[in-house]
Amino acid sequence: MISAGNALVAALSDDVDRLLAAEPEVRADAYDSVHQMRVATRRLRSVLRSYRRLFEQAPAAAMGDELKWLAGLLGVARDAEVRADRFATLLAAHARPAESGTAASDSAGTPDSSTSTADEPVPAGSESDGADIAAADIEFVTTELVGAERARYANAHAEVLAELDGDRYRKLRDELSTWRTDPPLDPAKAAKPAVDAFARVLRRDRKRLRRLVFAEPAVPPAERVELLHDIRKGAKRLRYSCEGAAETLGVSATELGSSAKRLQTVLGDHRDAVESREAILARAAESPARGQGAALYEILADAEEIAAGKALARYPTAATFVSAD
Repeated sequence: MISAGNALVAALSDDVDRLLAAEPEVRADAYDSVHQMRVATRRLRSVLRSYRRLFEQAPAAAMGDELKWLAGLLGVARDAEVRADRFATLLAAHARPAESGTAASDSAGTPDSSTSTADEPVPAGSESDGADIAAADIEFVTTELVGAERARYANAHAEVLAELDGDRYRKLRDELSTWRTDPPLDPAKAAKPAVDAFARVLRRDRKRLRRLVFAEPAVPPAERVELLHDIRKGAKRLRYSCEGAAETLGVSATELGSSAKRLQTVLGDHRDAVESREAILARAAESPARGQGAALYEILADAEEIAAGKALARYPTAATFVSAD
């Protein structure tokens, strides 16, 4: 019989290894490294929450606070990185420079009657019929959106590097190295069978997600976006608890985790589009040259509204698993 403590140590060690392995990549600013370190940090936080009853309360709470700090630090850089890439993709899909001699915009950036837009953002490198926009407006909006987010990323990454060299992170890293093999577990609860303990965790996380999903149809429209975000976080928590239990519970945990991941992805796509649209509209309103690029800002915002709607249309199907027996 595998004990809950031994199974949990195995799950924890994998996530600690992921985090520590990402650190040198983050220092080198390798592609996707901030994302990988942030995911590892979030996975550890999720394990602490879902399996909290197996830990000693005080040290687990303290570790949770430090992981929250690290995730927040990495999140500033990661969010800027994601927005820069998303804005660049939107611009590639939905704007093309007007050919010389075709009046595509005036000084305010307003396209002529021949302007057309694509329905939604497309992956980088794919083709799309974008709108004819003055090259000056495209350059302006690209600087305001993509350039600004890349600058934010550079500043945030510099802050990450400073903190990685600081005492707080060094202490966290040393403590995580200890937790990798010897976390502060409750002796009595850790001695119980892993199958029983882990199955209870998955049932609890699934019920929590189910309550959120069942509450969603009744919420006022103004509150729906935030509840959908909470559902996404609940799906992510269930996914990570399932992945931590996969070695113990086998295919049942793997399949449930895959369903939770699909729901998380659908609502993540929705959230990304909603936040991108809000950022585009905010930047348009704050533009120092009011009106410049206005038509292009509107095109991009409309594209994100469509993308959000299409992602949300996939939500009901993705959420059906939470009520299955």
